[in-house]
Amino acid sequence: MSEIEQLLRPALRGRTPYGAPQLDVDVQLNTNESSYPVPPEVVAAIVAELEEQLGGLNRYPDREFTDLRTALIAYLEDRSGVSLRPEQVWAGNGSNEVLSHLVQAFGGPDRTALGFTPAYSMHPIISETLGTTWVDGQRDSDSFDLTVESAVEQARRVDPHLVFLCSPNNPTGTALPFDVIAAMLEAAPRAVVVVDEAYAEFARPGTPSALSLLAAHPRLVVTRTMSKAFALAGGRLGYLAADPQVVDALRLVRLPYHLSAPTQTIARVSLEHADRLLETVDAIKEQRDRLVAELTAMGLRPVPSDANFVLFGGLADAPATWQALLDRGVLVRDVGIPHHLRVTAGTPEETGHFLAAMTELVTTHASSQEAS
Repeated sequence: MSEIEQLLRPALRGRTPYGAPQLDVDVQLNTNESSYPVPPEVVAAIVAELEEQLGGLNRYPDREFTDLRTALIAYLEDRSGVSLRPEQVWAGNGSNEVLSHLVQAFGGPDRTALGFTPAYSMHPIISETLGTTWVDGQRDSDSFDLTVESAVEQARRVDPHLVFLCSPNNPTGTALPFDVIAAMLEAAPRAVVVVDEAYAEFARPGTPSALSLLAAHPRLVVTRTMSKAFALAGGRLGYLAADPQVVDALRLVRLPYHLSAPTQTIARVSLEHADRLLETVDAIKEQRDRLVAELTAMGLRPVPSDANFVLFGGLADAPATWQALLDRGVLVRDVGIPHHLRVTAGTPEETGHFLAAMTELVTTHASSQEAS
């Protein structure tokens, strides 16, 4: 062990950093980004606002991001019908910073966080690197479902301080049964219950949002992001809605002036053009459903998705399939679930490239099986 490794916190020794491969290939469908660029008129509006503000970068930004808060509230009310007050909204540099603020405030040494695997891998990473004990709860091993009965039993056994739920879930794409949320709040009476709705805009019609439960549950937090449906992965803006006392607690752990002036402006102007930016959502959902249908026709086992990606199983060797797709210029995600890979729904052309490559691989595999 090197001198630096000896100085490193013991809990961090031997860990590897999070990061999906960033490879220069023709079809990049591995990180659930939007394949559609920001429309030129939105770019022009953002640039015009930034041009007015750049001369003022000698001053710190608005610490409370007041105008951005107002825009986020208007967007959430328009899309969900839920009315919020400015003191209920928080934002950060991507939803991961928002999640880290929650763990800093409500986790830590001698505290426990519970999540249900497979789910978003950053939940345990953030928890553990901030000194919180992580408990890996489980879903059904075949369907990846999380039932009320199973969730309640696991929560009562663990008695956590933080609970992480995803709806739609990443990497499975499935929406959370809505009654799990209220059941979890009751089964984990000392926990802040976080519902990660990063992919909420892609959910199928009629899928409820946990935002509707906020008024009755002060320990409930709903996190969102502008990285996915808004095509702003490079803009780094995540946010949450919660009880004002939860938001007050996050002020204790945020770094000073954590949201830069350009970040606030990019997000606010984008929200003013929400209708334009979200025009691609239906097109992405169409390709998602195309993936499910055509992968099923190949004899594979895709999981019905409410997100902008599809997890599919039935692969004899997932890592080998991942490499074979990469060799054909298509980058997808190996999420570590045996016999499964995850693919983002891209443009029709990108989806077509992926499906053509998968058809070739499935056909080649079938032929080799027959020959043997």
